[in-house]
Amino acid sequence: MKKDIYLSIVIPVFNEEKNLQPLYNSLKTTLNKIKKPYEIVFIDDGSTDNSFDILERLQKNDKTMHIIKFRKNFGQTAAMDAGFNEAVGRVIISMDADLQNDPLDIPKLLNELNKGYDVVCGWRFNREDSFSKKILSNFANWFRRVLTREKIHDSGCSLRAYKKNCLKDLDLYGEMHRYIPAMLFWKGYKVGEIKIEHHSRKYGKTKYSAIRLLKGFLDLIVVKFWMEYSTRPIHLFGLLGIFFGFLGFIIGLYLTVIRLIYKESIANRPLLILSVLLIVLGVQFFVFGLMADIMIKIYYRKNENMSYIIEKKT
Repeated sequence: MKKDIYLSIVIPVFNEEKNLQPLYNSLKTTLNKIKKPYEIVFIDDGSTDNSFDILERLQKNDKTMHIIKFRKNFGQTAAMDAGFNEAVGRVIISMDADLQNDPLDIPKLLNELNKGYDVVCGWRFNREDSFSKKILSNFANWFRRVLTREKIHDSGCSLRAYKKNCLKDLDLYGEMHRYIPAMLFWKGYKVGEIKIEHHSRKYGKTKYSAIRLLKGFLDLIVVKFWMEYSTRPIHLFGLLGIFFGFLGFIIGLYLTVIRLIYKESIANRPLLILSVLLIVLGVQFFVFGLMADIMIKIYYRKNENMSYIIEKKT
């Protein structure tokens, strides 16, 4: 029965027609050796090649396999989110469909997870990618560690093992799948890491680009804000408001002194305009913080994610 499933494999797919059969064969061999009930959840993220047809063909003789088909391409994060919501296993493994992740590493992830971790991340220690891609990824990982204080080396690696309860109420959008370990770390879950194999891509084209990196950077800023101020944004905006307002007040006080005591004209001084602007800016930040606090309370009442649309499930 579905409720007895121990392991769920979640795999987003976008135009990977040549990789699916060898991935499926390797995955089945590895999972059958584990000898625990499992399911495989493929999410077709709006593929324009024959990926979905191949998945349907594979599914005909495999009751452990489920397919979710998106109406269009919503991105890897939305695909993972849909797969996490569909998966019922006590442990969930996420991985890519491009054959660069090796299913043989799944038992290693499970062994590490049994040491008391809530999530175990793969670390592509010897990464088989282009030099430019590795440089960009290393910079992104360094910047993420500085901002979030979460210490794993490779947040871009999709091969991870999660305990099911970790992923409950996890709000994913944009390129947030990269920062799931950071978000779980912030929530107090124990995050581990192991070195894994990484293979060069044989078929298809990489989906990695500078645009995705930029989007990921913007999402990282959101994650940082969410980690620090998600419950009380007034602590950030209120402090900024007090700082700018106080700075404007000090400048205004200085101008008042030189006007009243030294009888100097201040009407044509740029400092007067700056003082007024800083005070107005301080008030705006403070009011914005109050409004953000109200919006946060509304957010926490939200219980539905509409970042993707499912066409059908099979």
